[in-house]
Amino acid sequence: MKVIGIVGYKDSGKTTLTRALAGELTARGHRVAVVKHTSHHIDVLGKDTAVLGEVADQVAIIAPQESAVFWKRPLSLDDVLAHVEADLVLVEGFKGERGYPRIACLRGLPDDADLFGDGIVAAIGPGEYALDGVPLFDRNAVDAIAELVETVCLRLGVG
Repeated sequence: MKVIGIVGYKDSGKTTLTRALAGELTARGHRVAVVKHTSHHIDVLGKDTAVLGEVADQVAIIAPQESAVFWKRPLSLDDVLAHVEADLVLVEGFKGERGYPRIACLRGLPDDADLFGDGIVAAIGPGEYALDGVPLFDRNAVDAIAELVETVCLRLGVG
């Protein structure tokens, strides 16, 4: 399983890029999973899973269309990845995580420069604060970004 991160600050287009990239890579025949970081609650308060989670450490829910497990404690990215079955995992968020290649989603603001460091293989968006030597893509260049992901992660075996 290969991992590539999509990092950026709020309203930088991370989710939009992640969705488009997951669709394109799936269309190319890859089994794609997404792990998203959030600072919000992921369960819906007052619903059965949340009510059961008040008294249990884990709650699983199984429906004809999908299944989910809620752990009532934070897990590390590595802990979650151990449960994922895919050829390629797009990790959205987790700016502080290292150890896999990452794509920086830029907003065109000075804080964009903070996103660059080890593992940045591309940048998306306005390039005023892009790092020299890092390829810069337009937000709509999903085909080219998918090609880069295939090259970096799948052909070169990185991530």
